[in-house]
Amino acid sequence: MFRKKPYRINTYLSYGTLQHFRAQGRALEYQGVNFEGNTNVWQTLKNIYKQFESDEIRNTALEIKLSNGTSFETTTDKEGYFKIDEVLQEPYLLTDQDDWLPYTVSFKNTTDHKIIDHNIFKGKMLLPERNASYGIISDIDDTILHTGVASVFKWRLVANTFFKNFDRRMPLEGTSEFYKKLHSGKKGDVLNPIFYVSNSPWNLHDYLAAFLSKNQFPEGPILLRDFRNPFEAKPKKQLPHKEAEISTILESYPELKFILIGDSGEKDADIYIKTAKKFPGRILAIYVRNVNHLKRDSRITELLDTFNEIPTLLVKTSQQAEEHAKKHGFIS
Repeated sequence: MFRKKPYRINTYLSYGTLQHFRAQGRALEYQGVNFEGNTNVWQTLKNIYKQFESDEIRNTALEIKLSNGTSFETTTDKEGYFKIDEVLQEPYLLTDQDDWLPYTVSFKNTTDHKIIDHNIFKGKMLLPERNASYGIISDIDDTILHTGVASVFKWRLVANTFFKNFDRRMPLEGTSEFYKKLHSGKKGDVLNPIFYVSNSPWNLHDYLAAFLSKNQFPEGPILLRDFRNPFEAKPKKQLPHKEAEISTILESYPELKFILIGDSGEKDADIYIKTAKKFPGRILAIYVRNVNHLKRDSRITELLDTFNEIPTLLVKTSQQAEEHAKKHGFIS
């Protein structure tokens, strides 16, 4: 007889405001995924498969607790996800020195048929400093992590994601150092918030978080999308995922300006320019990494050249972006 898999709650790095506490994650049967160590190709493939083959815990009650005793209740949806946005006064009193507010999530009703090895799962929410100079919103695939999104049939994307463990994948040259300088800002006395937005599915959250941590990128919310089954009848959202997430971030912090970083492999430049027009005066600069795709790069160059309202730059190296950022006073 097979032993039932224990229940667990995966929390996703989120962000909040001076009035709102936000948390999100997913309740699942634990699959025994472990990316640590010298993982070979077969083990990596099994880990990725387990993340996509996840068995969700749907319609189950959860309790979220903060360090001051405040608690909230929520219920997972039919795919096991939960997401809350609750009013919270003076949340900055609960943050640590790096501007993160810790919380715990637990299954509210534990019954005999559930196997729960422990019932306290940690999560945290970013609360940007009120005197931050600016925020950074960055893509992940082919912007900081070589993925191959622009390859034919996306075969490089598949090979890199499914057959390489996070510790065998290298960030694009100079990106970690550049992001740390943006995070610290010009004076280095305040932490500028950074948000990672990708079209990758939530199933890859832990994989990407491990990659960012190993390569010493500044910690920030990782905003991914729901993995859509092509046969699902679920209606599509009005805005593409990246565009919607970026708009929500800017609406959450109306006093904060942003630097947008992406690549020429997809529609990043189009989305960023559209965002700059939608939120006039809010975007300080747009950096687009050249993915060496002649046709796409030519289109992106023309697109950026015709948009002169803010500094834009198609770069081949992080050093070019860094020099541009120094010139405009974003970093020292």
